[in-house]
Amino acid sequence: MPSYQNDLSFAGELADAADALTTARFRADDLAVDSKPDRTPVTDADTAVEDTVRELVGIRKPADDVVGEEHGGAANHAGRVWLVDPIDGTKNFLRGVPVWATLLALIENGEPVLGMMSAPLLGRRWWAAHGSGAWLRDSAGQHRLGVSRVATLADAYLSTTDLDSWREHHDRNAYLGLTEACWETRAFGDFWQHCLVAEGAIDVAAEPIVNSWDVAAAQVLVTEAGGSFTDLSGAARFDTGSALATNALLHQEALGHVARS
Repeated sequence: MPSYQNDLSFAGELADAADALTTARFRADDLAVDSKPDRTPVTDADTAVEDTVRELVGIRKPADDVVGEEHGGAANHAGRVWLVDPIDGTKNFLRGVPVWATLLALIENGEPVLGMMSAPLLGRRWWAAHGSGAWLRDSAGQHRLGVSRVATLADAYLSTTDLDSWREHHDRNAYLGLTEACWETRAFGDFWQHCLVAEGAIDVAAEPIVNSWDVAAAQVLVTEAGGSFTDLSGAARFDTGSALATNALLHQEALGHVARS
């Protein structure tokens, strides 16, 4: 199995550069905000982070490609591709809610092999690479992560991003059935819920609509922590538009509620 330590070190440098840009623009009075064609917001911080990542990859890893939320890129993920979501949780960023992160993933021949997720206002950074485990650095130090051992949905803690997105993009009743089967539900949303699955803090995270840059890093993190990560049909993919992350023990039971064939 190849080692990704050099790539992890580089991803850490990319995350450091991104954190410097995003923290400087958080709650800035002159923050510039536009809308993309899908009416989701994009800030000058989003574009600055992606531009910086592209520049650094071009200098340090010129043979690698970059695909980003703001400027796009080749969609087939052939060879080595860095996927970047400059600010996952832009609506939180705009409203002054500190739950947002820069997401970075390295894709090799269509498979995510490395993920890094940095949330500077939470003081937390998560990373993982194939064969290297899943890790968290926070105020208490550096910790290796492992998913929970909850074995039934009746004892499970569940999260999604937005309940209404289930009505628009999947089946709201299917998700409500899953919530009724679980012990507790929240909407931690976006990247954070997948990180919490990897930490063992929650047991299931489900999303009916995602982009590849939203969840490629999460797939590596969750699986390296011992969990399962698929789309809502059960395929172990990050690029089909939906996501289900669990502690593995609950995966088939959760899929039974929300599976999309």
